[in-house]
Amino acid sequence: MTVVMGIVNVTPDSFSDGGRFFAQDAAIAHGLALRAAGADLLDIGGESTRPGAERVAPSVEQERVLPVIRALAAEGAAVSIDTMNAATAAAAVAAGATIVNDVSGGLADPGMLTAVAGTGAEFVVGHWRGPSSDMYARAEYGDVIREVVTELSGRLEAAAVAGIAPSRVILDPGIGFGKRGDQNWSVLRGLPRILGIGPRVLVGTSRKRFLAETLLPTVLGAQRGTQPPTLDDVSEERRDLATAVTSALAAREGVWGVRVHDVGATRDALRIAQAWEGDRRWTATPSR
Repeated sequence: MTVVMGIVNVTPDSFSDGGRFFAQDAAIAHGLALRAAGADLLDIGGESTRPGAERVAPSVEQERVLPVIRALAAEGAAVSIDTMNAATAAAAVAAGATIVNDVSGGLADPGMLTAVAGTGAEFVVGHWRGPSSDMYARAEYGDVIREVVTELSGRLEAAAVAGIAPSRVILDPGIGFGKRGDQNWSVLRGLPRILGIGPRVLVGTSRKRFLAETLLPTVLGAQRGTQPPTLDDVSEERRDLATAVTSALAAREGVWGVRVHDVGATRDALRIAQAWEGDRRWTATPSR
């Protein structure tokens, strides 16, 4: 069964939850609730990667995430750290995280690959073309899936040189990162080519802008005669439903895992999709 990674944002400025779980007690409680809803992993992040976000100091990031990681790991939860900072990655693994999830694939911090290699943790390598403060400046592609495959393959090779074996690597095509609307759909349609690189694959579509852009015409149809709707009019609930659908479709392609905010909806979608498939074996590797 496909691994479901539940998102815990310990930030005041997340695009998706607006800091609802910024307080440590709230973050811990939210992580436990996601686990109860069926999350196999809890991805703890202390720095927003929303478009336009500015970086925070590693010391601030660690103050946010380390107590949450320790508490959730003590409860028996499998935890990953969502960070682009090598120092935070090492500290998080020491606190109980078993996976380092770097959306930059080790490009944001030159010390990341060496740091992860020394921990023995698994490593999520995201496809990335630049910082969130200028998210779409490099969203220019001739053939988006070919370029994503080439660039991810390059990061896989760099990880191996640093001492991170491919068996420890999980590839993330970076949906929404340096990619506009239809480019994200092209990447999702090209998942078989990303899977063909070899390592496990994680897909994160959760509540992202391209889903709202796709749903916006239905909002427009429902609001005729009123002010023109904006992306903010596409509700969180509708984004979560779209996330569950895309996650189930990604699982059907054979991805190892999906990263989501609403674990319950995605777990239900996966269960229904698996029932539809019947006895056909899904190819994703279960959580360790």
